[in-house]
Amino acid sequence: MYTDAVVIAGIVTVVLMVGFFVGVGVFVLKDSKHQLGDHGRHSDSPAHDGHKQ
Repeated sequence: MYTDAVVIAGIVTVVLMVGFFVGVGVFVLKDSKHQLGDHGRHSDSPAHDGHKQ
């Protein structure tokens, strides 16, 4: 089978796009777990519940 430069460039482009979106997904998952820590919106502290005392 003959593969020319355009086919190889297309495959490389698809692999790079998939890698980019996997990296973004990993970043979003790590960041969402970080946001649920001390200063996330699901925190139990009264300063973050949106009600004035």
